[in-house]
Amino acid sequence: MTTPANLILFQSDNHAGQLAGCYGHPLVRTPAMDRIATAGVRFASAYCSSPLCCPSRSSLATGRFPHQTGYWDNALTYDGRIPTWHHRLREQGHTVTAVGKLHYRSGEDDNGFTEEIIPMHLHEGKGAIKNLLRGYGSEPPKDDGSFWKLYIERSGVGATHYQDYDRNITREAVAWLKKHARGSGKPWVLYVSYISAHPPFTVPQELWDLYPEKDMPLPPAFRPGERPEHPAMEFLRHMDGMRVMTDEAALRRIAAGYFALITHLDRQIGEVMKDAEELGLLGNTRIAYTSDHGELFGAQGLFGKKNLYEGAIRVPLLLAGPGVPQGRVVRQFASHVDLFPTIAAAVGARLDAADDDLPGIDLWPAIGGREIRRPAFAEYHAQASKAGAFVLRDGAKKLIYHVGMPPQLFDLERDPDEMRDLAATEPETVQALEEKLRTICDPEAADARAKADQRAAADAWGGAEALLGESQILFTPPPGVSKEEAWKIPGPSRG
Repeated sequence: MTTPANLILFQSDNHAGQLAGCYGHPLVRTPAMDRIATAGVRFASAYCSSPLCCPSRSSLATGRFPHQTGYWDNALTYDGRIPTWHHRLREQGHTVTAVGKLHYRSGEDDNGFTEEIIPMHLHEGKGAIKNLLRGYGSEPPKDDGSFWKLYIERSGVGATHYQDYDRNITREAVAWLKKHARGSGKPWVLYVSYISAHPPFTVPQELWDLYPEKDMPLPPAFRPGERPEHPAMEFLRHMDGMRVMTDEAALRRIAAGYFALITHLDRQIGEVMKDAEELGLLGNTRIAYTSDHGELFGAQGLFGKKNLYEGAIRVPLLLAGPGVPQGRVVRQFASHVDLFPTIAAAVGARLDAADDDLPGIDLWPAIGGREIRRPAFAEYHAQASKAGAFVLRDGAKKLIYHVGMPPQLFDLERDPDEMRDLAATEPETVQALEEKLRTICDPEAADARAKADQRAAADAWGGAEALLGESQILFTPPPGVSKEEAWKIPGPSRG
């Protein structure tokens, strides 16, 4: 039985699971995250449910996958319709406060929190509605080069509104702890959600200097011919306006900016942890950390996420504090959908009868050493995808199932960078994994529902012709900043 305690849950954006010191990365400096891992447990293989902000965050909140909720993309996102772990805790008398990025539909919905402090939700209440045209098969590509330039031209020395927002989130989180954390009553949850390490990878000189460009690694399989090509990935590169990567210096610069931004994020987490310690809270408060999805930063010839390679779907997951063993590595696969029952147990809250069909499990037995073998699952139905894609990992073998296209199969033990597709040579493995996948969902049915929902939403916004006139969302501006102001920051210097 888990002893109830307070919880500070840190969440970031766009932090690939392997990019931290505690995950064995030789370059990325993350002392705060490393401290959590040393004092507690590190999940070696944790996965988001879908590699895009809104569907991932909706799953973390509801404990359900996109095919169960209909929260498919960055326009169809959490809207208060389905109970969350926030609701369960609040209705049982726990204070549940969110600070920072949520990326739900609106703060006007009942999202389940006691309070939302400086939240970020869908831009203009709409989000990326232009991408709803995916449902009609007519989503336009980013052929203006804007997405490519976001990485190639804006990775360097400078400042962004995103980092200003991160610092505001830290200040508000610390202020909340000083004002409320000593209150008596049931254990509370403070959900501190940062916007880093989302691009642009523009950072102050002091952080840039930590990562000399000449020492930065090149991403695996960034050149054509080094990777197994697939029509879904070719379509993604086309839709995102990706170009053939030939400039190694640019890729090293992107890595430097990304790693430096992760260090900036780590420092924000460290500041909140320092104040929590000085307030004497760590004796009865647990600290957890995860990210909504990862980032390829050039691997497989791709920037961003929006695919089911490990760099996009594997996330960090750390937990420390009362009742958590020190220095344990949990090998059991974990998912964001597991956090609903795990957080409820952590604070001593009960699940409702309506939660009986949650697909996730309480991770506390694994935290205590009682690990089980289970598959990992994720899916994608959003921007720049022609059809639904699903992943089923069982042990070292990983199937990526594409509706209407060939499957992909990888052995992550022998091929962690996913450079050798084994689908053609191991058809029996593909079949076995597909059978397990179909016990979770019907891929074709989920794909059809996603597109039907996107068409219906597009029609509600005025139809396909109207949506073609909408702006593409390059990245969501933080609260109080217009998209024009956020998107037109002068390009960074090169350090």
